[in-house]
Amino acid sequence: MTKLWAKGYQLNQVVEEFMTGDDPILDLRIAYYDCIASIAHAKMLASINIISTEELTQLEIGLNEIIALINNDQFVINFEQEDIHTAIENYLVNKCGDIGKKIHTARSRNDQVLTALRLYTKNELHQTYQLVIEMCGVLADFATKYQNIPYVGRTHYQKAMPSSIGLWSGAILESLLDDLLLLENSYTIINQSPLGSAASYGVSLPIDRKLTSELLGFAKVQNNVLYANNSRGKFEGIVIAALNQIMQDLAKLATDIILFSAPEMGYLNLPIEFCPGSSLMPNKKNPDPFELIRAKSAVTTGYLVQVLELGRGLPSGYNRDFQESKRPLFYSFDIVKQSLQVASIILAKITVNETKCLAGFTNDVFATDQALYLALKGIPFRDAYQQVAEDLANVTLSDPVANILNKTHLGATGNLGLAIALEQINLAKTKPIYLGE
Repeated sequence: MTKLWAKGYQLNQVVEEFMTGDDPILDLRIAYYDCIASIAHAKMLASINIISTEELTQLEIGLNEIIALINNDQFVINFEQEDIHTAIENYLVNKCGDIGKKIHTARSRNDQVLTALRLYTKNELHQTYQLVIEMCGVLADFATKYQNIPYVGRTHYQKAMPSSIGLWSGAILESLLDDLLLLENSYTIINQSPLGSAASYGVSLPIDRKLTSELLGFAKVQNNVLYANNSRGKFEGIVIAALNQIMQDLAKLATDIILFSAPEMGYLNLPIEFCPGSSLMPNKKNPDPFELIRAKSAVTTGYLVQVLELGRGLPSGYNRDFQESKRPLFYSFDIVKQSLQVASIILAKITVNETKCLAGFTNDVFATDQALYLALKGIPFRDAYQQVAEDLANVTLSDPVANILNKTHLGATGNLGLAIALEQINLAKTKPIYLGE
């Protein structure tokens, strides 16, 4: 097994193990994309007569063999190879001889891994975007079905004003719709090809970067070759920041569901198939999936901080520090996609206990409405506020359903604007990130 940088000496084994780390395992995630980028690179080399048409054919055959092995989970990166780039080139050399040695002409492992990561990230963002839309659909159905069931809204976790299940689930829905914009923005930013930037400073051959960009489906070439390498870590940070916002929304949803399904409230019924029990207490049915979603939101925040700190203060050009940015990116996608799937599955089967929702109302929950009613009658609001505050025991206990339906201004409980949200969901399905373009 030949290292791409081999110059006739051996590394200290302990140090080599430290530097290689788990890259041979992690790189399997980008192996397919590295092969796709290598095919595009080979086609470009043929277009400028660095390799012949026959040589291109041999390289394509070899690279497609690797892809087949990858698809069948049969491609292995040995520790001695360090990374996927070395494993691919070694395979091509073993199969094609000297032709395989030409594949690395005019590129570095720096732009090679950048390109594979960009292609990987584009696909992961595409999948994540689809899962968020699916979650939005579940929330929209839930909000529509239960939109007119009132419950006691809280601030500072104290009873505040009448709310509704529709308002609550609609709030999470609209927040996730904003997260779609963050994903879309991330997709737009990373959708540029770094291939050809080489080690950070370009090459002295007339390479055609536009050709490889088009072959790989990027929207454009990332122009400045130094910035292409400097953007590693930055782009990962942009993506993980968007993913982290999704997890923050899911964490809020999780906490609310945990509280609303507790026996003391009982607003929501969690199906038993999602609730493991206790090894000691026979009575327990626990909301573990939502507790784990909430916990994993802290993990993605940690990954975001890791990536931001990795790039802080680095000099321009490639630095080995960037190797540590792969793991946070990969694992953040894993967490977000799985959390979205779990949340969608469970929420689709949660039901609402209207009786329990109504049972939480006491007369003081309508205090604000009564103060506003007095203001409508011409009493200055501050005087109305004091009048109600001094006589809370005599606040009228209104009909909660009538109360929420009477609030008809835009976005209130009687005018949730769910049709607007549905329009946004349909519009999102026309975006390049949803279509994988």
